[in-house]
Amino acid sequence: MDSLREDLRRALKPRMLFALMGLAAAAWLGSGVYMVGPSEQGVVRRFGKEYALTGSGLRYHLPWPIESRDVVDVARVRRAEIGFRTQMGRAEVIEEEALMLTGDENIVSCQLFVQYVIKEPAAFVFRARDPELVLRTAAEVALRSAAGRNTIDFTMTDGRFQVQEQIKEQLQRLLDEYQTGLLVTEARLLEVDPPQAVQDAFHDVVRAWEDRERLLQEARGFTEDIVPRSRGEAAEMVRKAEGYKEQRTIRAQGEAKRFLEVAAAYAASPVVTRERLYLEVIERILPNAEKIVLPSQSAGSVLPWLPLRALQAPAAASASPQVKGVAP
Repeated sequence: MDSLREDLRRALKPRMLFALMGLAAAAWLGSGVYMVGPSEQGVVRRFGKEYALTGSGLRYHLPWPIESRDVVDVARVRRAEIGFRTQMGRAEVIEEEALMLTGDENIVSCQLFVQYVIKEPAAFVFRARDPELVLRTAAEVALRSAAGRNTIDFTMTDGRFQVQEQIKEQLQRLLDEYQTGLLVTEARLLEVDPPQAVQDAFHDVVRAWEDRERLLQEARGFTEDIVPRSRGEAAEMVRKAEGYKEQRTIRAQGEAKRFLEVAAAYAASPVVTRERLYLEVIERILPNAEKIVLPSQSAGSVLPWLPLRALQAPAAASASPQVKGVAP
């Protein structure tokens, strides 16, 4: 017992106590060293109150209980599933979340996939008790609100993209109001289907809607093809008509000018002009016929009517051998 006391007295010497206190102080001061990754951001609290934001690298803060820190990954894309849960690579429908009422009082099963990141680390740490739980609740509220404002046909067919945008805008607005520090990067409707009992009938409606849209697109394509072609043909006909109009106008002006010139010539010398017009008409009517023009002085002579040319041709043919015989 005395030896034990002696050992304790020796161990509690002032030098040893100072050494132990120095080691404890070094360990306490060293607890303020921390590392912030490249995609992370640190939030330092002093006596529980936000004090500073730190970037990536080796950092230091005053040890607890003076200061503490939270390191938040601001680059990691997080996800939330509304209306279903993915387990072991398979999606399981959660009917309590998926079933909702549309604007035309139909029941529809919706599955929403949300991706988000942390945009304000301080708000994510301090403002909301559980920001990710708030996001799930707000996403369900936004989904039910968007489904209640639209009809089931609009949500399932051509209005799907607009409904997604409505959900994303309302969800982000709710997150900002609750000061969660989260930013929604994507809100996508994975499935919008009626309940299982009437699913086949609704799918038939969707297929009929798609066939209608396809036929409308084909009709628009036919319109885009036939209308420009008809316009081109109409423009061509108009140009031909205008050309014919110009041609007829110029010809009519030429004929009128010629008539005026003939009228002036006839007024100057009626006999000559009348005979010239007569000969031009005969030449135009009988272009290939042999024509004999008789002067007015030979009205009583029959000589011009004799076939002298026909007689001259045989006489020339019979004279040719005689010329050959006379030749030396």
